Amino acid sequence: MYDVVLLTLGSERDAPGGACGSGGACCGGEEGATGDAAIGGGATGDDGHAPAGQRCETPRVPVLACADALTARGARVETVTARSDAEIDEVLARLDGPPRPDGLTWPDPDSKTRLVVATASDGQLRAVVRRLVRRYAPPPSRRPADLPGDRTVPDLPPVGVLPLDPARGGGQRDLAAQLGLPRDPAAVAAAVLDGTVRRLDLLRNDGGSVTLDGALIGAADDAGRPLHWRGRVEVDDAVLSAGDDPLLACAIGNAAGYARLDELPLLSAGDPTDGLVEVAVAVPVVTRSTLGRKRVRFEVRRARGRAVAVVPRDERVPYLDDGVEGELSRKRSWWVEPAAWAVYAA
Repeated sequence: MYDVVLLTLGSERDAPGGACGSGGACCGGEEGATGDAAIGGGATGDDGHAPAGQRCETPRVPVLACADALTARGARVETVTARSDAEIDEVLARLDGPPRPDGLTWPDPDSKTRLVVATASDGQLRAVVRRLVRRYAPPPSRRPADLPGDRTVPDLPPVGVLPLDPARGGGQRDLAAQLGLPRDPAAVAAAVLDGTVRRLDLLRNDGGSVTLDGALIGAADDAGRPLHWRGRVEVDDAVLSAGDDPLLACAIGNAAGYARLDELPLLSAGDPTDGLVEVAVAVPVVTRSTLGRKRVRFEVRRARGRAVAVVPRDERVPYLDDGVEGELSRKRSWWVEPAAWAVYAA
């Protein structure tokens, strides 16, 4: 028999079962997040992320239906609404393993407690995974011998994902839809109790956060038209832009949520299981026809590797990271942690 914690996220100002304001910890916000416009309108393509500023409603019906399905299968179920990082951490502590001789906090690979996160947005799922990383990542000075050589975190405990918006599985694809995870509450319950564990790559960054799906760096004017910006973009040893090009956008993909910018294909094959990050920059190129007329086409440069660094030349460049808005004002690096986190799949 399993103990299952069904976790929903809210904010300190919301009532249980209410909403989660944008930019805070419970929507996956991070230090430096703002309400300024990133590439807007339809320019984020089929990522399906709710823009910052929207309230992330968390309906009780799917949560209760999933709890009933779990209980009917004999699981002991507790529903928890967390409104702060500290309250998320209280739930995650139940996944800790026994004390280690080195004193590190480590997940229990044989835990009888299973976690289901009810998500109104990918940013909420990211908020939980980010707390898992902060809980279990050892300091560099105490790196244990049993940690994989290409990782800074151990195998994080698997998470059940309960999408709270069934429509997001259609034209606007959230991460659960991209991964083919079940969306019906009863199917989610079955996956948590009887399904398989699917391990996935994780992007960490030097800002202290994580990325599950991807990031889109760029700006837009009040009409939603993308604005040009400049920055150095480097993937391992490949330089996609030295900082002199007027960039339309830079997509950093772990999965495929930011694969398109309007009708412009950016990422070609986002795969959260290949141990690589895919990066693309879109550069406008002006050409002239035989009649001397100016034409603008977009050149997309792509590279794949283990890490990417972006150094903005402009003062502040808006971006979306797993649907959460922020501003890039200095160098930011992302790197791949292969198979670091996991989900329960059917």
